[in-house]
Amino acid sequence: MTHDQESVRLPGPADAGTGTGVGRTMMPSTSTSPLRAFLQTESSSARVLVTAVGIALVWANVTPAGYEAFWTWELPVRVGPLSTSLDLRGWVNSGLMTLFFLVVGLEARREFDLGELRDRRRLILPVTAGLAGMAVPVLIYLAINHSGVGAYGWGAAMSTDTALALGVFAVAGRGVPDRIRTFLLTVFVVDDVVALVVIALAYTGHIRFLGLGVAVLAYAGVLAGARLPYRRRKPVFTALAVIMWGALLAGGIDPVVTGLAVGLATSAYVPRRDELEEATTLVRLFREQPSPELARSATKGLTGALSANARLQHTYHRATSYLIVPAFALANAGIVVGPRVLTEAVTSPITIGIFLAYVVGKPLAVTGASWVITRTSRGAVRPQVGWAAVLGSGTISGIAFTVSLLIADLAFTGEALGEAKLGVLAAALGASLLTLLVFRFIALLPAPVRTRALLGTVRQLSDLVAPVDTARDHVRGPADAAVTVVEYGDFECPWTQMAAPTARELLAANADIRYIWRHLPLNDVHPHAQLAAEAAEAAALQGRFWQMHDLLLTNQRNLQFDGLITYATQLGLNVDQFRRDLNRHPFAARVAQDVDSADRSGVAGTPTFFVNERRHDGPQDLATLNKVIQEARAQVFALDTSDREAR
Repeated sequence: MTHDQESVRLPGPADAGTGTGVGRTMMPSTSTSPLRAFLQTESSSARVLVTAVGIALVWANVTPAGYEAFWTWELPVRVGPLSTSLDLRGWVNSGLMTLFFLVVGLEARREFDLGELRDRRRLILPVTAGLAGMAVPVLIYLAINHSGVGAYGWGAAMSTDTALALGVFAVAGRGVPDRIRTFLLTVFVVDDVVALVVIALAYTGHIRFLGLGVAVLAYAGVLAGARLPYRRRKPVFTALAVIMWGALLAGGIDPVVTGLAVGLATSAYVPRRDELEEATTLVRLFREQPSPELARSATKGLTGALSANARLQHTYHRATSYLIVPAFALANAGIVVGPRVLTEAVTSPITIGIFLAYVVGKPLAVTGASWVITRTSRGAVRPQVGWAAVLGSGTISGIAFTVSLLIADLAFTGEALGEAKLGVLAAALGASLLTLLVFRFIALLPAPVRTRALLGTVRQLSDLVAPVDTARDHVRGPADAAVTVVEYGDFECPWTQMAAPTARELLAANADIRYIWRHLPLNDVHPHAQLAAEAAEAAALQGRFWQMHDLLLTNQRNLQFDGLITYATQLGLNVDQFRRDLNRHPFAARVAQDVDSADRSGVAGTPTFFVNERRHDGPQDLATLNKVIQEARAQVFALDTSDREAR
């Protein structure tokens, strides 16, 4: 039933555009994983950020007075009896940057709920590395600035800039596995959380406890509001977040921490089947009777199927990366640079302390803390990546900018502020060059050594709830394959049809993979998908599953009962038995089992691929899937090598 290797003629290039086959059209890259989208946006926005830094430097040196006058322009705001007044730089730093830290908090929460960090034990090492990566640089800075005006600015020597660091990583770490980016991101999030706590506690003047109390109550409301229905949750969340921001400002605490706190409180989840089916019903009602009321209901149903985390990231991420962070750079990176300033900076304890804290302290702390945790736990807790990746993470953590400049602006004034800013910019440049050298050296290693150095020997978490069962599942490829690809598909889904050539070419190009098909008929949008799935199972009973599988995808516009009988005849099946099986539905339970395993594995649509039990959430074109398969194969090789050495 499960290992049919014969095949009917598969559609080829001649079929493209004829309506009878899918040709060799590759699956378009219509989807990107949340993590990959986050990283791509952060990486590409780094170019905009660097441009903004350059503009700020030119502006400040061409018209120093004009630069300062613009950013110190007071902008009062009054709402009824309440009022506040900040200069333009203050509105950027404490206002707009709140949205930036909201996005950071949202991504962290998504990783906690859906990513590698849903296994809380995997938080131990990156959190420890992140904390050490802040403590050691601060100690280095204080060793140089233990007294005098520089001592108060220790907070400027500890925090990594996520956008710049990921931008550098996109260049230096091109082609490395996503899990290295996940490790990096976890370290960065810990960094941001602690840095904002430092801002709130160490760089706050007189705290007014009434404002602080109101902020705490508002945040409690945010946490409790997560239980509200979607239609009520959005306005309540917005109102409470604004109240919290204003209360923290009135309480004497930098309100930028509001963004991170709200982001961490916003859960992420895969859309549920019942919510998706309800959204489909609402869209159909609108199609039958297009009215403003039904349009509004359909829109709410569609957006309500997504988690608040996903919606907020989609709304704010690009705006914060391409507009808000560059605006922050314009407001804070303007330093008057001249021979005297540079000469003084070279010998300034503030500049030297910040530079050494990042370029030396960060790599030592991240790598050293990871090594200590691994040794003291006897390997029970170790990095989810290889040691070369840990070292690269340490060097890239030395790239400072956003939070460092925020704290420098709170801690210093006058010449000391300029020296601190020069130290931050010099550290960012130095850490970037060091990171490029580290990854260039890694690229020169022999392939097996490089693979193990980057990937390590920790097994990844499984996303596939129901493991492959060769006695039950339909399998193409060798039983002892190094890589297993599971596809949940719908015979009537056009995206599944377009992915079919990709799946075939994966098998043709990789002799050591096996491919498994599981059913996920989307009955609310594809009325014939369920019967087609049962027809494939009826063909499997007669030893022709894969032949029927290929015919159904090739002819998915004709999946009615008579069409299925025609395909059975074409394949030489016992048509009477096939007809009885379609009428009596003995395989409905078999299909339902696949659907249940899809729901429990977090599958929201078709096609969805799992590679060695890891859900692939990115683009589904041949090049991307081949890259994922190569990484999975490399991981298997590294684990096998480790097991042989252990024996």
